[in-house]
Amino acid sequence: MSHISVLEKEWLDALEGRELQTYVDGTLGAGGHAKAVLEAHPEIQTFIGIDRDLDAIEIAQETLRSWREKVVFLHGNFLHFEEKMKEAGISKVDAVLLDIGVSSMQLDRGERGFSFMRPGPLDMRMNREDVITAEEIVNTWPEEKLGRIFREYGEEKRWKAAARVIVQERKHRAIISTKDLADVLSPVLKRRSPKELHPMTLVFQALRIAVNGELDALKAALPQIVNRLRPGGVLGVITFHSLEDRIVKRSFLSFASDKVDTAGLGGGLFSDKEPQVRILTRKALIPSKGEIKSNPRSSSAKLRIVEKL
Repeated sequence: MSHISVLEKEWLDALEGRELQTYVDGTLGAGGHAKAVLEAHPEIQTFIGIDRDLDAIEIAQETLRSWREKVVFLHGNFLHFEEKMKEAGISKVDAVLLDIGVSSMQLDRGERGFSFMRPGPLDMRMNREDVITAEEIVNTWPEEKLGRIFREYGEEKRWKAAARVIVQERKHRAIISTKDLADVLSPVLKRRSPKELHPMTLVFQALRIAVNGELDALKAALPQIVNRLRPGGVLGVITFHSLEDRIVKRSFLSFASDKVDTAGLGGGLFSDKEPQVRILTRKALIPSKGEIKSNPRSSSAKLRIVEKL
């Protein structure tokens, strides 16, 4: 399946009527959202596209060739947003979009190792220049640590059994491919009904998050991005599971609050502060039935948006 940009209309609607001079796509991918924004906002002078996947940047360069004079492609992680803005010589930005998680392009390429439905090496690195792989985690991390990531990052109820069977199996042979891991897990992670999300999906998700440090990157990036927004600038974040959405929701509420919790700093319970943003999405925006029908992978997507005060 080719990559289809999720919640594209909803994001374009949020940008409608806004004068955008400098725009940042922190998860450029194949350039789907970027193309739509550039078409809708010809006034954009500088468009920064960041991605940790060089394969994605190569595809996006072709997708966005009509705007090559205004698009700057940066290889890296949005975790280093401040650093990337300095690299591009950008002070303040008018809009930023993050589309969190793995893309269809990555899932469908077996050699990237993201999916148990595609044979390939246990890699899962979004940036193939990174050192740690899923194979290393599966074959070297202790059972307790494996169980923790399956429980916390995958929210898989059978996390203990999954970790235990992996550790038992690797005593006899290395687990080096997606098929190896799927074969090891299949006895303990059986699908209970056709409508249930396959539990193997959650374990592979947990490994991917651990390999790429996705949740920590998201937590660290959001305040950096808000700091770089001009007054009236907007930040949109698209997430695909509850862990990511929870981080975005809580961060946005904190940025919008006029109070800060100082209990951990030895102070009182709360202290006054200036709100940084206004929340534009009281409830997260979700795909329409039509979008879900045409792109089933969009079904769990949520978009939250804030505006800089």
